[in-house]
Amino acid sequence: MNGLILLNKPTGISSAKALYRVRKITGVRKSGHAGALDPAADGVLILCLGRATKLVESLMDLPKTYLASARLDVTSDSFDSDRPLIETPVASPPDASRIERALSGFVGTILQVPPAVSAIKVGGRRAYQLERAGKPPVLSPRPAQVYELTLERHAWPAITFRVRCGRGTYVRALIRDLGVALGTGGCLTGLTREAIGPFELSQTCGFSQLESGPWEPFVLAPETALELARRAPEKSPPRLG
Repeated sequence: MNGLILLNKPTGISSAKALYRVRKITGVRKSGHAGALDPAADGVLILCLGRATKLVESLMDLPKTYLASARLDVTSDSFDSDRPLIETPVASPPDASRIERALSGFVGTILQVPPAVSAIKVGGRRAYQLERAGKPPVLSPRPAQVYELTLERHAWPAITFRVRCGRGTYVRALIRDLGVALGTGGCLTGLTREAIGPFELSQTCGFSQLESGPWEPFVLAPETALELARRAPEKSPPRLG
């Protein structure tokens, strides 16, 4: 079987474990995912089966859309709620217009320092492994592409925003840097991946649908996926070599 399964990954499970669970359902051993989601995040996870695994790297280059929630009165070591929250005094809570102005400064090609609690390799080890060992790495700024960034809701100290960004952009780092720009805290509290290129959350299936069978109707043919991927103008469409 060759093709893509668009999975709605729930929270509480890693992308690797989600892939393993689907492998058990389909029996297709040759498979991989096109861009991991943290266990605390949910939403679109593209699983490539068989010959479609050749598309993984190209699919990862497609722009991604996230709906994120955050608090501006706290922070944490990881800049999300997986770690203990640290209260941050805020002398003058920003209103919606001030937050929108600050967000606009992060649209375009930006330089972003990845969080120390991340999977980036430093000297052959993951950054989060070094951080856990008490040796948090000093990471250099990297270019990141943010296509759109809009404030959806604001009720101090909580905000919800939608971001459409390129590969390697850390939403947690955006929250951190937004807090710096506003003179507040910044901590991600929820994250849903709504789309990868033209592959949207409305097109996904869940584990229960795959397990109740048959699962084959949920497989998107590689040729169909390639045609859909051409709707993402920021990047060249993937190729099935």
